[in-house]
Amino acid sequence: MKKLYPDAAAALDGLLFDGMTICAGGFGLCGIPERLIDALLAAGTKDLTIASNNAGIDGEGLGKLLRSRQVKKMISSYVGENKEFERQYLAGELEVEFCPQGTLAERCRAGGAGIPGFYTKTGVGTQVAEGKEVKVFDGQEYILERGIRADLSIIKGWKADESGNLIFRKTARNFNQPMATAGKVCVAEVEEVVPVGSLDPDTIHLPGIYVKRLIVGAPYDKKIEFRTTRPRPEAAGAA
Repeated sequence: MKKLYPDAAAALDGLLFDGMTICAGGFGLCGIPERLIDALLAAGTKDLTIASNNAGIDGEGLGKLLRSRQVKKMISSYVGENKEFERQYLAGELEVEFCPQGTLAERCRAGGAGIPGFYTKTGVGTQVAEGKEVKVFDGQEYILERGIRADLSIIKGWKADESGNLIFRKTARNFNQPMATAGKVCVAEVEEVVPVGSLDPDTIHLPGIYVKRLIVGAPYDKKIEFRTTRPRPEAAGAA
């Protein structure tokens, strides 16, 4: 089965429809599927529900889809760097389901493992628990969280072989791995594709059985989510 496609548009062909649910990997601007997001933008698919740790920043990552009004609902844990996200949410234009970071990762992992729900202490006694079933285990309250299943997963990896066996690099592994398994179809973009047998089996983070389609997205520009600067010591001394 050939998994390697020439570009993001070809890899998403036949998979997109209005109102679909998408799991998107990445953490901030690290490890986000940039080429696949751009292809979604170009396709104009709308009324999307997207599960992602965050929604990029204004004009970058998933922020592009917010700006184009293609997103109906976000399931996220952190949205603090995106002003357009904030504006749409406060204006009632965007539905948001806030989810603690670890819980979001586990909801996607559970969905990929066929587990429909699990109990956690995270969020007990807060707004996160509103409307959710509560059970007591060993004298402690736990809330029921549902596993997440998506129509499509879009992820970013570092290196893959032609069968889709994939390696993530550093923090890019945080959400890409659980997001990959939660979708009915997983499309991955990577920086490099190598022949089958080139990767050490012990280093593979995501087996190729989960990856249905694959593209090479390189080259990438390294973007900075939040830039903090200070004067050089010599400049401060001169001042």
